[in-house]
Amino acid sequence: MAETNTGQDHQYDNEFDIDISVTLGTADLRIQQLLKLGRGAVVELDRNVNDCVDIYANDSLIGHGEVVITENETIGIAVTDMVHRK
Repeated sequence: MAETNTGQDHQYDNEFDIDISVTLGTADLRIQQLLKLGRGAVVELDRNVNDCVDIYANDSLIGHGEVVITENETIGIAVTDMVHRK
């Protein structure tokens, strides 16, 4: 009898590293502007303070979230929704 994979086979769960990154926003700078950046410089991003951030797994958009401060006083992301690819 053939075995059917029901998606519950977790034997490979710990064998792959996934790079997670979060994008707060983006900015377009001219080389001249980039060269003038220094300590204390502020780069204005294309998002507002209350906008969601984008969450990526291996450079693929997987969801959105909000920036939070964790119990350990580190920065975290509270996932607000996941992107489902068809």
